[in-house]
Amino acid sequence: DVLDIWGDGNQTRSFCYIDDCVEGIVRTMHSDYDKPINLGSDEMIDMNGLLGLALSFDGKKAKLKHIPGPEGVRGRNSDNTLIKQVLGWTPPTELRVGLKKTYNWIKAQIERERAAGSTTDYLKSTIVKQDASVLDNIGGFLDDQKTN
Repeated sequence: DVLDIWGDGNQTRSFCYIDDCVEGIVRTMHSDYDKPINLGSDEMIDMNGLLGLALSFDGKKAKLKHIPGPEGVRGRNSDNTLIKQVLGWTPPTELRVGLKKTYNWIKAQIERERAAGSTTDYLKSTIVKQDASVLDNIGGFLDDQKTN
């Protein structure tokens, strides 16, 4: 398999597992702290490493094809100094653990789609462009959900 990756893959990010994100929000809401605070993992990885980690869960090998596309900033990571001071807590889920749970969930969704006849190619990247009208429609969708 060949996987597309935008840029050289050396751009870095940190990822916070959703359960940790929700717990951090709840902890912050129950605190008396009322200023902005970083809520995220401080475990940084580059995009080449992230893909390698995801591939390792099923022992897969793939060739990375570096293609032109949006890369964002070169590096981004959460500074958790303040959240440690304010809440005495930081997100506990390691990237490997959270990504494995997410990987298994996505894998199950794709298997379900394939069983239903989908032939979508998830190995190719697509740049999706949207304008403000898409965001305006989300508000209407959410309003409809409240009344149903």
